[in-house]
Amino acid sequence: MRIGVPTEIKANEHRVGVTPTAAREYVAHGHEVLVQAGAGLGAGFEDADYERIGAKILPDADAVFGEAGMIVKVKEPQPSEWARLTKDHILYTYLHLAPDPAQTKGLVESGCAAIAYETVTDNTGGLPLLAPMSEVAGRIAIFAAGETLLKHNGGMGLLLSGVPGVAPARVVVLGGGVVGLNAARMALGLNANVVVLERSIPRMRELDNIFLGQVGTRYSTIDALEEEIMQADVVIGAVLVAGAAAPKLVRREHLSRMRNGSVLVDVSIDQGGCFETSKPTTHADPTYTIDGVVHYCVANMPGAAPRTSSEALNNATLRQGIALATQGLDALKRDKHLAHGLNVHAGAVTHPAVATALGYDFVDPFSVWADAA
Repeated sequence: MRIGVPTEIKANEHRVGVTPTAAREYVAHGHEVLVQAGAGLGAGFEDADYERIGAKILPDADAVFGEAGMIVKVKEPQPSEWARLTKDHILYTYLHLAPDPAQTKGLVESGCAAIAYETVTDNTGGLPLLAPMSEVAGRIAIFAAGETLLKHNGGMGLLLSGVPGVAPARVVVLGGGVVGLNAARMALGLNANVVVLERSIPRMRELDNIFLGQVGTRYSTIDALEEEIMQADVVIGAVLVAGAAAPKLVRREHLSRMRNGSVLVDVSIDQGGCFETSKPTTHADPTYTIDGVVHYCVANMPGAAPRTSSEALNNATLRQGIALATQGLDALKRDKHLAHGLNVHAGAVTHPAVATALGYDFVDPFSVWADAA
């Protein structure tokens, strides 16, 4: 199969869907890799790095979409990319469709098979293709929070780590999954006072064991949430419901009771955000303030570290990508976990959480394939 790697065009996005190392693996499995000129530059990869391993450089996105059967990206396709997709394309990327009806409509109308990294599962119930970016985002969230707390960035002028004789910041993490774990690890490493709110008691036990009791855990109730955010200097939103819109945990009315100059970092913003007042921002203009509370809601946090992020993402997505390139959609029939990644196919929504969130009829992908046969 011909694998197309277009340049990412979302604002401030510098990652690349296929690194030269991953491209070499595709080529070794008998596939042709077509890379848009300059696609890897933001992550530190030259066109020559791709050519050296046998990939072909094409001049523009039209050429890549026109010649490739499978498009491998990082971020969700933008409107100009929807128009290039056809029923003959497999799209393999992050989609985050639940809060994005326009993109969903564009993909449905294209007829393509759209496979979302974030809904591919594994034998443990995890989300293995989302995990590496969750790790990066969780860690970046603490760097971002520390910067935003500084007075010249709109924060209260508090040093996250404190100094001898002066207390560090109190960081409250909403959700103890991969993002929450990594945010808590980084905050603890900077000597912050950290509490994680979580609803899974087994997960709280795991966190307690991982951090040897140095990170507090609380069962997430309305009372616990309100008590903690009123004391917080930083709140990290790290809540995920696979394929669905994030629940709104912090409401507008909470803000007036929070500390002036405190910081909300919404890592769930790709799924609509878990703060009622969240709206997507960019690395170029990352924050805004409501009722004295500074919001950091960058929708592609890992894009700030494109080299690390691209390599980590390809490590996670390569095996399934090669299966798709080799077997086509038959790979989904052979791997139920990869099949969970199919969100749209042949003009139908094929993921139940996306269908529920956006009011589409859910169509089982196996029935779509049977009807098409």
